Amino acid sequence: MRKLPTSGFTLVEIMVVVVVIGLLATMAIPAFQKIKQKSQDNTVLNNARQLAAAADQYFLETGVTTVASSDLIGPTQYIRFQQPVGNEVYPAVLTQGVTLTVTGVGGVRTITFSP
Repeated sequence: MRKLPTSGFTLVEIMVVVVVIGLLATMAIPAFQKIKQKSQDNTVLNNARQLAAAADQYFLETGVTTVASSDLIGPTQYIRFQQPVGNEVYPAVLTQGVTLTVTGVGGVRTITFSP
């Protein structure tokens, strides 16, 4: 009688692999969340800089000290398009020399930009 060779993994080996993958995932997920948060913050800060620069250009051209964001963003305006990345809310009115505060970044954070 010929014995067929058996190959494959035992239940214990499969369980060890699953545990190792689980440990790697628990270490990687917080790192990815931190990178996502940092990326959102950098994008929002860049958007705030662009908004402040557009407002400064508007102030120089018109001689006023306040402007609505809607006058700065649009296809024929100073900023063509500005898309939120973390459900943030930009100020509706910008005043010359006043710190720009963006709220609700990622649902919980606030970022300020001082022109």
